[in-house]
Parts: sequence; structure tokens; C-alpha cells
Amino acid sequence: MKILYFAWFGEKIGKRQEEIETNSSIDNVDKLIELLRKKGTQYEEVFAEASLVKVAVNKRIADRQKKLAPQDEVAFFPPITGG
Repeated sequence: MKILYFAWFGEKIGKRQEEIETNSSIDNVDKLIELLRKKGTQYEEVFAEASLVKVAVNKRIADRQKKLAPQDEVAFFPPITGG
């Protein structure tokens, strides 16, 4: 699965994208976030407020229950604030 990190997510994690291997138990965005949080402190920090994280699957905005397949591209965006 191809994972993309936008804005300060990429800066905090130290990469803009990565390829990860998933198994059948990682079948939605929520479970993917759980898996990523286990990769280290920087991932835990980025996904600390997971309910605020914006996500796109295969270039379409998705919610955290969106079903995933191993060949999907998942992009994560930090919360957007205005002012």
C-alpha cells in the first residue's frame, strides 16, 4: 500500500511517502492508522488526534471506515484551520 503524508505530517514523520505491506486485518482507514501509530513516536504524534486527520483513498476524500485493499494509495492531511 502506498501512503502519502502532506504538509507538516511529512515533515514530522521525516518522509513524504512510503510503501507498506498490509494484511487482511488492515481493511479500513482506522485500522491503518492504528498500524501506523505503532511505527514510532513521530507517527504517534502525527495521529494523536486521529479523528481530525483528513484522508483520501485513491485520490478521493474518504472517511475512516473506508475499506482498503493492498494496492490502494492512501493520503493523510493534517487538520485545516482558517483565520
